Amino acid sequence: MKEPYLEVTFRRGKPLAAYLYLPREAGERSFRTSKAEAGMVIDFGQGGNPIGIELTAPTKVSIADLNHVLIKLGLPPMQDNELAPLRAA
Repeated sequence: MKEPYLEVTFRRGKPLAAYLYLPREAGERSFRTSKAEAGMVIDFGQGGNPIGIELTAPTKVSIADLNHVLIKLGLPPMQDNELAPLRAA
């Protein structure tokens, strides 16, 4: 996968959890996790590269919070419209 994408799980019309898939090799799986800012957990592949960010409290995570984590990981920030599925509910 070359581009990040967001997957949101809804319950009763409200976002329950979300996962931001980051660029990774095909078939790469989570090897370890690390807590980040409040409401976020980072998954790392076996080689140590970040492969995803779980948003455990998606309605409380702001674009600024998420971008802060992405920049710390050496990844480009996201645009507000890329988080539109979280804001739609």
